[in-house]
Amino acid sequence: MTSPSARPARKAVIPVAGMGTRFLPATKAVPKELLPVVDRPALQYIVEEAARAGLPEVLMVTGRNKAAIEDFFDRHPELETALEKKGDAGRLAAVQESTDVAQVHFVRQGEAKGLGHAVLQAAAFVGDEPFAVLLGDDLIDARDHLLEHMLAVQAEHGGSVIALLDVGRENIDKYGAVAIEPGAHAAVDGDEVVRVTGLVEKPPIDEAPSSLAIIGRYVLSPSVFEVLRETAPGRGGEIQLTDALATLVERGEPVHGVVFSGRRYDTGDRLDYLKAVVRLATERDDLGPPLRSWLREFVADLPAEGASSS
Repeated sequence: MTSPSARPARKAVIPVAGMGTRFLPATKAVPKELLPVVDRPALQYIVEEAARAGLPEVLMVTGRNKAAIEDFFDRHPELETALEKKGDAGRLAAVQESTDVAQVHFVRQGEAKGLGHAVLQAAAFVGDEPFAVLLGDDLIDARDHLLEHMLAVQAEHGGSVIALLDVGRENIDKYGAVAIEPGAHAAVDGDEVVRVTGLVEKPPIDEAPSSLAIIGRYVLSPSVFEVLRETAPGRGGEIQLTDALATLVERGEPVHGVVFSGRRYDTGDRLDYLKAVVRLATERDDLGPPLRSWLREFVADLPAEGASSS
C-alpha cells in the first residue's frame, strides 16, 4: 500500500481537447473552454483555482482547433500597449492577469480517446509526483476550498483523492459513481472524507453503488499512469479514468473521496451554463445590484405558466 508522499503536489493538469458539441454552432470556431462566464472564460476560473491552491504549474492537454487557448494565455503586447496609452489600467490588469496567474504549458492529445488517455499525456510533465486534474465543466466557487481540502487529504493519506457530490439516485447514471467504506467518516472544514472501495462509470440507476457522483476534481498518485497504459477502452470506446482508479482500489492503493458541500457551477450544458453566468454575475459588486433589479422586473413581467403570451 502506498504511504503518504513526502513531496506535495505542485502541478495541475487541465484536459481541454473536447469538441464542445453541446454548444454548436458557437464552438465550431471558438473552443468551449473560452466561452465567457460573465467576462472571463471558464478556463481562466479553473487556472485561478489551481493557483490559489498552491499549484503554480499548469499543463493543458489540447487538441485540434484549440490554438485560441494558447493565444489567450500568451502575452498580447500590442493590446497591452494600446490600453496603457489610453490609461485604461483596469482592463490592462485584467488582460495581464490571464498571463501572470500561473505558468501554463501545453501538450496535444493526438486522438480523442477519453479522459484517461488525456491524463496519460501529462506523464512526462508530472513525473513521479502527485498532481491535480481539473475539468473545465465544473466551476468551484472561489469561497469554497475543495481543491485545497483534497490536497490536504492526499498529503495525509497518500494515494489518490477524488471529489464527490451527492446528486441523488435519480441522476447517478449520468456520472461515475463510487462505493464507500461504511462507518464513521472524517471531515475537513465541513466536507466529509470517505474511503472509496469501488468505482463504476455511468451505472444504471438500479445498479449504482451509491448516489455519490465523481465531479471534475482529482488529486492523483503518479502510479495512475502505469495503470492507464494498461487500461483497455471502456464505456464509449474510451480509456476511462474511472476504470483506472477502480484498478488502483483493487490493487490496494488508497483512494479517498471528499464529499463537496459548497457551491459548484456546471458549465457543461447550455441551461446550466446560463445559470452559472447569472449566479456569478448577480454576486459581483459592479454588475450584481442592477442585474438583480432587472431580474426581479423581468420575472414579474413573465406570463403565468401555461398562459398565452399573445
